[in-house]
Amino acid sequence: MLVIRRDLVDAMVAHARRDHPDEACGVIAGPEGSDRPERLIEMTNAERSPTFYRFDSTEQLKVWREMDSADEEPVVIYHSHTSTEAYPSRTDVSYASEPNAHYVLVSTRDPEIHELRSYRILDGEVTEEPVEVVESYMFAHTGADEVPDRD
Repeated sequence: MLVIRRDLVDAMVAHARRDHPDEACGVIAGPEGSDRPERLIEMTNAERSPTFYRFDSTEQLKVWREMDSADEEPVVIYHSHTSTEAYPSRTDVSYASEPNAHYVLVSTRDPEIHELRSYRILDGEVTEEPVEVVESYMFAHTGADEVPDRD
């Protein structure tokens, strides 16, 4: 299951809408081993295409080095589909190289609503997973929907 803050979901969707009709792409870094997305990094789609994305190799190297030096890892790798459902294409699957990452797809084919789905992709096998959007990680999985009183 992917547990992710609402502000990060909103930022991914905004990026996808802004780059439409081309596919948007990026990474959400988090502390190594935490499986907790924290820091969204918008990346350049080197293909500038409505049907394909590829990270710019120079930018990717820089971002991965920054994550490494900050003891972070790519918890989420995201991109958009502009005219199809939020499901990984064969090309998406072939490029999935981070075995621990959540691969999030945002479909912007409908101008009014978006579709967001998350997958694990390992050795060419795609497994959809539930997405839990939370306001804060502090109360994730507790059922609490309010901040407690601080009297």
